[in-house]
Formats: sequence, structure tokens, C-alpha cells
Amino acid sequence: MYRSLSILFLLLICFCSYAQTDTVQVKTEMTESSDSSRTKEVRTKKVFEGSADELLKKAAVLYTQSHYTEAATIYEHILVNFGASDKLYYNLGNAYYKSKNMAPAILNYERALRLNPGDRDARFNLEMCQARITDKIEPVGMFFINRWFKSLENSYTSNAWAGISLFFFILFIACLFLYFFTKFSWLKKSGFFVGLLSLCLSVLSLVYSGEQHQRLVKPDTAILYAPTVTVKSSPDESGTDLFIIHEGCKVKVLSVLGTWSEIELEDGNIGWLESNNIQMI
Repeated sequence: MYRSLSILFLLLICFCSYAQTDTVQVKTEMTESSDSSRTKEVRTKKVFEGSADELLKKAAVLYTQSHYTEAATIYEHILVNFGASDKLYYNLGNAYYKSKNMAPAILNYERALRLNPGDRDARFNLEMCQARITDKIEPVGMFFINRWFKSLENSYTSNAWAGISLFFFILFIACLFLYFFTKFSWLKKSGFFVGLLSLCLSVLSLVYSGEQHQRLVKPDTAILYAPTVTVKSSPDESGTDLFIIHEGCKVKVLSVLGTWSEIELEDGNIGWLESNNIQMI
């Protein structure tokens, strides 16, 4: 009897010792995990410390070291905390392109061109991205003159077109003054025709400025972020399946109803998809 009690007592001591050791190990693991997470938080805070210029330099260094995801994270932080610029969108697009994220790359190249339509590098890189996505949508046929006017409009920003409009309007006033106050008939004729041309160019430039400003303030185009989306005939899951589009596809948003958006492709196809699948440019 005494021997049996001794054995049970020894077993109880061994069990308590093991349980205590296991508890110490768990606490040690939890402490190590906590220390690791704190270290990561400190490192993250250090990465995001500094002015916009300092953060841009950090992102540039990471980009040259092929750490494209980390560089993109810093660029996104700059956008949120210091504001946007065409160069920042361009650099962010490059970082996403190098990390093979085509949809975010296309989105940021488009945003760069929205702020600076004359950026040839951004346009070239955008075309490279578009060549790598699944959907190759041919735009609806457009007359040569329409394409030329559209290309001309996209050559300058809203402010630049406003300045051009002001220049031609001043030239119109000068020609008007010349027409009414000069004594020479050839100067009157020249003033009349040049003034008329200047007025037309001033109005055209003002229209271009207004359209570029409207596009800047109220963008109506978006990029598809979801890998694959089936476009519906109505803003409902029960709607008829019309066609399928893939990540990186550019769409025009015609209207929004609840959580659904009516979109139009460049080839003229129209349908509905859920708004959370797209990002506005």
C-alpha cells in the first residue's frame, strides 16, 4: 500500500513538472512571436518615416534593388499622405509592372496620363501593359479627322489648353484693333482673317480645356481588377450573361445603381457588373 502511494506521488510530481515546462515553452513562444511582430512594426514605421523626398529616394533605391513590391508600398504611402502627381503615378505604375501586376500598373499609367496627357513614357508603358493582358478589344471605327482631334486634345493638360486659348484670344483682340484702326487695306484684310482664325482656335482650345478638366474632376473610365468577370444584361445576379472580360480591361462607366455599374467597352458592348470589381481612373 505504501509503495503504491509512493509511485502515484512520483507520477503526480512528474506530471506537474511537465505541465510547468510546457507552459514555459508556450510563454516563450508567445514572447518570441510578440517580439517578432513588434520588430516588424518598428521596421515598417522606420520605412515610412521622413519627408516625401526622402521616401521617394527610399522607393527609388528599393526599385533599383528589384524590391518592386516594397517600392510600390512606399509610393502608395506617399500618395495617401503627401498627395498625387503624374510622376508619382508613373513610378508606381513601373513598380507594379515589374512585379507583374498588370491591372494596378495600367490604372496608375492611366492616372499619370490623366494629369499629364503628353507623357510619352507613360503612354508607351501603358501600351506595353495592354499588350500583356487577355482582352484585346478593338475600338469602334472612328473617322480619321475624329482620331486626329482626339489625339490633339490629349496632347496638353487642361491648364495648358486654357493658356493657349487666352493667347489666341489676345491675338484676336490685337487683330480686331488692327482691322478698325489701320489705314492700309492689306492690313485690314490680314487682321480680319487672322483675327477670325484666332477666335476659332481660342474657342477650340477652351473646349479642349473644359473637356480635360471634366475628365480630371469627374473620371468616367475604370480598370477591371478582378481576374474574370461575367458582364450581365441587368444589375442583378439573375441577369443574362452577355460577355466575359478579364483583369486590366478598360471600361467606361455609364451609370451606377446600388452596388452595380453599367459599363461600356471600346467596341460598343454594354452591360452590368458589380462596382467592387473595378477601380476608377
